[in-house]
Amino acid sequence: MTSSLQPPRGTRDFYPEDMRRREWLFGHFRAVAASFGYEEVDAPVLEHADLFTRKAGEEIVEQLFHFELHERHYALRPEFTPSLARMVMARAGSLRLPLRWTGIPQCWRYERMTRGRRREHYQWNMDVWGEPSVGAEAELIAAVFALADRLGLARGDLRVGVSSRALLEESLRRGVLRDRPEVFPALCVAIDKLGKIGAEEVIALLTAPEGGIALPAPDARHVVDWLRLTTVEEAAAELPKDSQARSDLERLFDLLDAYGVRDRVAFDASIVRGLAYYTGIVFEAFDAERKLRAIAGGGRYDRLLESLGGAAMPAAGFGFGDAVIGELLADKGLWPELPRTLDAYVFALGDAQRGAAVRLAKALRGRGESVELALGDARLKRALADADRAGARRFYLIGPDELARGEVMVRDLSSGTQASEPLPR
Repeated sequence: MTSSLQPPRGTRDFYPEDMRRREWLFGHFRAVAASFGYEEVDAPVLEHADLFTRKAGEEIVEQLFHFELHERHYALRPEFTPSLARMVMARAGSLRLPLRWTGIPQCWRYERMTRGRRREHYQWNMDVWGEPSVGAEAELIAAVFALADRLGLARGDLRVGVSSRALLEESLRRGVLRDRPEVFPALCVAIDKLGKIGAEEVIALLTAPEGGIALPAPDARHVVDWLRLTTVEEAAAELPKDSQARSDLERLFDLLDAYGVRDRVAFDASIVRGLAYYTGIVFEAFDAERKLRAIAGGGRYDRLLESLGGAAMPAAGFGFGDAVIGELLADKGLWPELPRTLDAYVFALGDAQRGAAVRLAKALRGRGESVELALGDARLKRALADADRAGARRFYLIGPDELARGEVMVRDLSSGTQASEPLPR
């Protein structure tokens, strides 16, 4: 019986003090997105399951919360991007491009929990649709740092690693995948596990005959070695000078320099992202000491609409989880004190004054103030203590004498001063 009094493992209750923190953080998400000209959208948390069940062996497919009802297969969204793609397709041809959308969806994944990893979380998304240039990725990365700055993180507390699926694919198609380009999405899903399971286990995945990739061991080791590269020059060493993937990365770093964040970004070939739909530049944000999982991740996904049956449209975006940034803010002591605040507390000394108290509370609320009205019978001392705990700025008292004079006694709870005011009629 006691288990039913707890939320399901990996989920959270939000008490008032938790909601104050959540809304403080979400307010910063929204402020940054608005400063870059993004509009907020949302979609149902419940989607048709086939929106997420792709075929590249992604972990996310195995982590779906899903069920069948009336012969239909549904899933709680594990990520927001496919829902956005569905929304874009529904209004294709009538949207002004490039499209800049943001959202703070709740997402669900049945996965192993670690610090900052939950089975439900909120995720700040920023996505650009209809822009083929790396200016989109540069803007998105700049927005991540704009948020870090707003939250009070020191300049070195958050770092972004950047790589390119296109650069990796171009390199491997000239050698390891020359005859098997179709396995590239599954290969990316496998090598994304490098930080979780280590190089030898990734090599085992790449060489397993039953895994669908089945590389020879030397080729698998070559792939893993490529992931250790730390400069664009090394990663593109075997590519022609006119490589589009290489020039995109170089252009990206030029733009990041213009945004003033180049020193906070590094090339990291090991970043490939675990979703098969990424096609170009990919990036992840981490705490500088890498004590936590990725705080944010994203990149370019130019072929997602096509994979869902729509017309081609270039796109890029990121997801930024609330749980991991919450852990980092706690580590840095950056969660602010967020006490409850209330403009007024209205107290009637007895039943005879109750109607006047109701009218006063209504008048104050009509002025846009937040007002708590004492509903039951309580002693004055208890009412003053309740007002103080509620964070009220003013305490309004209506007793028999005040009512007879058509007045209310008003006490400023910060200074202790008090005065009388006329009661509203």
